[in-house]
Formats: sequence, structure tokens, C-alpha cells
Amino acid sequence: MTTILVADPDRRSRQLVSAALRYAGYETENTRSLDRAASYLRRRRVDAVVLDPAERDAAEIVSALRAVTEVPIIVVSTTEAETHKVAILDAGADDYLTKPFGVEEFLARLRVAFRRAPRIEPLDPPIVTPDFTIHLADRRWVRSDQTEVRLTPIEWRLVEVLVRRAGHLVTHAELLQCVWGPKAAGKTYYLRVQITAIRRKVEPDPSRPRYFLTAPGLGLRFDPQAGDRLQPC
Repeated sequence: MTTILVADPDRRSRQLVSAALRYAGYETENTRSLDRAASYLRRRRVDAVVLDPAERDAAEIVSALRAVTEVPIIVVSTTEAETHKVAILDAGADDYLTKPFGVEEFLARLRVAFRRAPRIEPLDPPIVTPDFTIHLADRRWVRSDQTEVRLTPIEWRLVEVLVRRAGHLVTHAELLQCVWGPKAAGKTYYLRVQITAIRRKVEPDPSRPRYFLTAPGLGLRFDPQAGDRLQPC
């Protein structure tokens, strides 16, 4: 599914844009912190960015995002000044819409941006195990019988961190930071809930996990070879 990052400090505006995108069939990730948007793009793959720079230096923010991603960037703002728009487009934005704008026009502009965007081949090869294949590039999980597994966005984030470090132990602290951020420090029950849900969906026998393994008190690891079992959470 196509995923779009909505970066907007204003909660209501962020919710309205996200609702319009979901109405059109897109998946959304939201952040109110413009400073964290570039960091977010370094860690997670999205297909486009919708940005409202509010009162910040919009051109500077766009330049920072463009430095870490080639996906379309659409800026939405209440500022109508031509010099402001030109500066943002010169900084690397693909389009600029002035608020308020119509939903259909917004979605049409987004489709145009996608058509103009360079086609980038997936960087992540499929992870193949005896029981399933994971396609991180487009977030698809296919069992050996060709049926698809549906994971939630949070489940995918946890899976991606573990799969990208296959065979290595990832500590509880690292997982909480990567998936939920600094406010989740120490909340290991988040991990227990999510890894239990993941095992129920993907493990041949969730009570005896073969792929998503636990080192008690330390962390988790993904074993694509279904090797030695550790004690489950």
C-alpha cells in the first residue's frame, strides 16, 4: 500500500489531510514535529511527504527533507506570496497548495507528483523462509501457500527493525526507541503485546516460535533459518 508521511504541527490540519488521503486509499504516517521528519525518513520508507511548515523557514525544511529522500514532497500552507512559493519549489518541493484547498484538487496534484517521480527499484530483496516470504519494499507478507498476511503499521515497524538485523539480538531499549520513540522507554509490555500478535499471524506454531525469538530480559531477534529456539515472551 502507498504510504504518505503527513508532517504538520497543527493537529486538526494534520487530521484533515490524513483523512483525505485515507479516503483515497492511501496509508498515512503522521508527525507534528517538523524537526523529526527528516529523521523519520532516514529510518522508514514512505512514498510521498505532505508538509505544512507553519511559521518555520519552509525552504530550509524542504531542503533538509530533500537531502534524505527522492519521494514527492507537497507543501501546503496559508501563505500566498509568490516569493515564498518560488523559494519552496526551488528548495526541492514538487508542488505547493495554498490553504484552504479542495480535496479533489489536492489528490489530483498528488497523482501528478507520483507520475513525475522517478521510478526507484526496491532496495530490499525479499526475505525467503520455508514458511513465508517478506517483501519489505512494499510491506507484503506471503505464506508458502501464497496467502497474504495482514500486519498493522506498528507490527510492520517492529518486523522491519528485526528483519533488517536478521540473526542479531536487538535489545528491548533499541526496539522501543525505533518503533515508539523516546517516550516508550522502559515500556517492555509494548513489545510483549506486539510480538505476541505477530507470532499469532506468522509463526507455524505461535506457542513454539521458530522465527521471532526472545532472549529473556535482553531483547528479540529474527532468525530466517528457523534455528535454535529461545524461550518465547
